[in-house]
Order: sequence, then C-alpha cells, then structure tokens
Amino acid sequence: MLLYVLQSEGSSPGRRGFNMAVAADGSFSGTIGGGIMEYKLVEKAKALLANGTSDTSLMWQHHDKKSSEQSGMICSGSQLNAFIPLTPTQLPIIEAIADSERDGTKQVIQISPTGISVLSGLNAHTLPFFQYESETEWVYQELINNQPVIHIIGGGHVGLALSEMMHFLGFYVIVYDDRSDLTTLKDNSFANEKRLVNYSTIGDLFTHSNDYVAIMTVGYRTDKLVLQQLLDKEFYYLGLMGSQNKVKTLFAELEAEGYNPASLNNIFTPIGINIYSKTTREIAVSIAAEIIREKNKDLPTGRI
Repeated sequence: MLLYVLQSEGSSPGRRGFNMAVAADGSFSGTIGGGIMEYKLVEKAKALLANGTSDTSLMWQHHDKKSSEQSGMICSGSQLNAFIPLTPTQLPIIEAIADSERDGTKQVIQISPTGISVLSGLNAHTLPFFQYESETEWVYQELINNQPVIHIIGGGHVGLALSEMMHFLGFYVIVYDDRSDLTTLKDNSFANEKRLVNYSTIGDLFTHSNDYVAIMTVGYRTDKLVLQQLLDKEFYYLGLMGSQNKVKTLFAELEAEGYNPASLNNIFTPIGINIYSKTTREIAVSIAAEIIREKNKDLPTGRI
C-alpha cells in the first residue's frame, strides 16, 4: 500500500508530497509525518491489504481534539492522505518511476481514484498540483526528480562536511575544485558529481536559477574570481564563506571595480547561521540550516 499526503495545512507534521510504502507484514519505507497518526494509518493500510482492497481511498487527519477525523495529535493543521494499493500489474509503472529517478528525466506521477500513473509533457512550473471535486473525482500530480541541487565550489574540509550534510538532507550535490590531487575531494563519497574545473571560466557552467550555491574555495583570490562570475546570475541561494573582515574587504574591492552594490546584498555572507561553529561539521550544520530556512521560507512554520 502506498500512502501519499496530497494536501496539508497549518502545522501538520505530514507535508504535501510525503509518502511511504507499507507491506502486509508491517514493514515500511518512508514517512507521512510520524507519531501516533502515522502508526494508526499504517495499521489501516495493513488492514486494507489483509482485506484485499483494490480501490484507492482518501482519509483526512485533523491534528486537534475537535474533529471526528482527529489524528491523535494536537499540533493543529490537517492533512489529506491517499491509500493506493500496489499490485504486480503496476510493476511497469513503478519501474518507469525508478528509471526516471536514475536517468533524471522529467516525468510526472499522477494519483487519482483510478490509482497511480506516469505522465510526460506537463508544465513543471505548475506542479505539484491537486484538484478535489469529490471523493471519486480528484487528481494529484507531482514532478519526479524534483530534487534540489547544491553546487559546492571548493572541495576542501568544509566542502566535504557540507557534502555529507546536504546529501543526507536529500540534495543533489555537485562539488567543484581546481586541484586534481585534493585528498578531501577524492575521499568525498557524498557528492553526486565531482568536477575538476578552471575557476577563471566556472561561470559558464551555471544556467539554473533555482539551484543553491556555496562558495568556499581555497583562498581569497579564487573566492573573488568565482564570485565575480556568479554575481549577475540568479540563484535560489548564493553563499560565500569568510570572516566579516574578509567580506568587507572583498565587497569594497568589487564596488570599486564597478560591481552593483545591490547584487552584493543578495549574497549570504558570512555564510551560515551564526551558531558559533568551530569545527568543519559545525560550520556545515550552520550552512545547511541557513539553506533550509531559505528553501522553506514560504511554507508554514510548523510551530503555530
């Protein structure tokens, strides 16, 4: 049984797009929010499997004590969960989803009362999409391979620690460096891609405005060289590692050279949330926290 969160509101622990697969023996993979709510819905999924249910069904969960469809949690908000039975006849669909994940093709998962399917050719900017008319007339669509991408420019010790952190946070990690014999780059098993580059032309490699970029090269000169090429490009996040004194000096030089001060204001620097981090992993945590804050800034806080 595939459980999918189609809609979420307020401080719901399960957000739209959360999903999990539950087997008849109770084993599962993924999550739809955790806690007592998830436990109850897993038990429901097991019961549906035991009964041989072949129909896709919906179930609201309201996280308060006032609703008849209460989840057992009091964090406020709500979520609409779909139960989609998966049978051997749907193996081609599951294989198509897996193939799309592997080769990076842009396809769409569609869930409706008839089950799950894979589509092509939809406008990714309109996704995810959910339309509800009734229990028997609704549709949900979500892009496969909607994984956020982070470009870490500098494969040193912090680059390695940040690669590990962002990998476990579900990002597609690309690391760049101009040193072919760099041990920390060779030892980096968390990066999806490792690219040996010439920093003087690195700007030619960046075309995606929705990506995240963290500049942390070996020194001031190369940091400046990279930043000069990326300043006029649009990114969801552009961060630069360095002390306040270094940043002040660098920005003064760039302004004197004619760079627009307004574009400098869009850079997150010194990079990361100030948690008085000292070790490479502590610095990676501070950067990851800042990126998560930016990534989720338009979502409900989850604290109300």
